[in-house]
Amino acid sequence: MEVSDFDYDLPKELIAQTPLKNRAASRLMVLNPNTGLMAHHHHFSDIIDYLNPGDCLVLNDTRVLPARLIGYKEETGAKIELLLLKRTEGDSWECLAKPAKRVHAGEHIQFGDGRLEATCSEELDEGRRVVTFKYEGIFYEVLEALGKMPLPPYIKKQLDDPDMYQTVYAKHNGSAAAPTAGLHFTRELLKDIEKKGVHLVFLTLHVGLGTFRPVKADKVEDHTMHSEFYQLSKEAADTLTKARAEGHRVIACGTTVIRTLETITAKFDGAYREASGWTDIFIYPGFRYRAIDAMITNFHLPKSTLIMLVAAFTGRDFILKAYREAVKEKYRFFSFGDAMFIEEGIKH
Repeated sequence: MEVSDFDYDLPKELIAQTPLKNRAASRLMVLNPNTGLMAHHHHFSDIIDYLNPGDCLVLNDTRVLPARLIGYKEETGAKIELLLLKRTEGDSWECLAKPAKRVHAGEHIQFGDGRLEATCSEELDEGRRVVTFKYEGIFYEVLEALGKMPLPPYIKKQLDDPDMYQTVYAKHNGSAAAPTAGLHFTRELLKDIEKKGVHLVFLTLHVGLGTFRPVKADKVEDHTMHSEFYQLSKEAADTLTKARAEGHRVIACGTTVIRTLETITAKFDGAYREASGWTDIFIYPGFRYRAIDAMITNFHLPKSTLIMLVAAFTGRDFILKAYREAVKEKYRFFSFGDAMFIEEGIKH
């Protein structure tokens, strides 16, 4: 498959630059590739009408770190930006350095007048560096004081309230980006969904480098995914197993949830099990879903691995038709944009 097969035309003005104050007021497109259904709804809060008692709504409770640090090289005073991607061990982190050509092994970078210091220990490809931090106190508190929210490059405006780039259920520190399908939920909407008899199931996947990297290969099959850390508890796995056994649906909120559940069920022959580790799963058309029955997702970048993942669930032609419809109807795109609910995957 060609990467260009997943391209589409998107007017720049449809790229949402700011989140809505009322998260659940975003728009929702409901799709079913097996019936050809494309219905438009005014509010994301209508999602509750498509969730049934006994269903499991699976959410990623990762919390975005203020992972963008701007400092200066101790040796030359050159301005350096680091974007924290993932902790490797102890106080060592894999980062994106900018400009990377100025950051070499053994060199030191200071942040916040020396409150935080990074020493480069390893030079990797694609602008990545491994650095070890030195500080006093609690690392995450220092990071909260000195770091900035790592918004995607297509968002040109700074947030007045950084919490708008966190889900309301964010819990575990570690992401370099938000699981954006979950940004639409309010605490009130989640309470109403639970009252309806839907099970809220949480897992963790810390979003990493893949979110910031475009697909550079011409052939889809030649693209390599970077690995991300995931964790699913025994309680969550048991809830999912019971729901499936009783004939209820597993509904994934976002591509990070999908990648986690499909990784685990592939590892355990279709079963949900307590698990943690690193996944580099790449889902594109031809992939057979086994862990989920429906999905909530945002509108993704052209030629991205995320639109390929959705296309594997719906069929490529169907999802591109839906995207053309969304452009025509002036839906808002990407991280702060609108959402779609895909009721079931294509029947092979």
